[in-house]
Amino acid sequence: MTPQPPAIRCRDLRKTYAGKPPVEAVRGIDLEVRQGECFGVLGPNGAGKTTTIEMLEGLLSPTSGELEVLGLTWSSDAARLREWIGVSLQETRFSDRLKVREIIQLFRSFYPDGLEPNQALERVGLTEKSEALVKTLSGGQKQRLALATALVGNPRLLFLDEPTTGLDPASRRQLWDVVRETIAEGRTVLITTHYMEEAERLCDRVAIVDQGRIIALGTPLELIASLGGDHVIEFSTDEPLPLQTWNQLAGVLKVTEDNGRIRLQVSQPHTAIPALLNRLSSTGAKLTAMSTRHASLDDVFINLTGRRLDP
Repeated sequence: MTPQPPAIRCRDLRKTYAGKPPVEAVRGIDLEVRQGECFGVLGPNGAGKTTTIEMLEGLLSPTSGELEVLGLTWSSDAARLREWIGVSLQETRFSDRLKVREIIQLFRSFYPDGLEPNQALERVGLTEKSEALVKTLSGGQKQRLALATALVGNPRLLFLDEPTTGLDPASRRQLWDVVRETIAEGRTVLITTHYMEEAERLCDRVAIVDQGRIIALGTPLELIASLGGDHVIEFSTDEPLPLQTWNQLAGVLKVTEDNGRIRLQVSQPHTAIPALLNRLSSTGAKLTAMSTRHASLDDVFINLTGRRLDP
């Protein structure tokens, strides 16, 4: 049996915009996404995430590099690829005066095969809104409608570009449930996001992108484990103290500062916290705030770049 090609394969993918000087939005990305996995592309605004995904979707042509989607190329198989993929853009605008069902019927007409409009609406929990005008929908409902238009063609590969930006927590979790159901059906999903919790909950593997390059790649657990410590202690004091004050504390692996708060990466919080309190006592400084938590992908990004990723 011939093995399945990767859902996405790119080598030295680059996109440069003309200018003085030229703007290198994507600076040589190597990536392989397996069929059937949920793959996350993470990074701050301006990192090159949307430019990368638009090249994968066939909306932009690369300046250079190799790119295959489902074993095909956009230069020779564009019509077939458009039938095989579903796309939900970072922002989708529908006509306010159309009904929800009319939008789905329109998008369904673009594909030779796919879901019935009622199926697509049921999938995203919009059955009761099928006769509503688009202008009456909430932000979360509009995002689910955008997802329905991406699913109605029964895609093999689904692209979701920042699907939950601007949504309240309840609407975000509703959309996560729809994405989980899509993944459970065996489809490949590529999602771009700057929400770390979203990536940790949904993705099998993630690539962290910064300044147009992939700076880390692996499962969320692998990337978090690369920190060496799976807990973070954050605290502040009533007077600033040098960072080296905390370097030699028992169980502390790394010390950083963020807006006046000290962040300690630790392997054993039950050892590090007493050591921290003892050091504070010896300096005479007073603790004004302290929290402990498990390490996250945001901590991975901070460790790699020195700045926070989450908005």
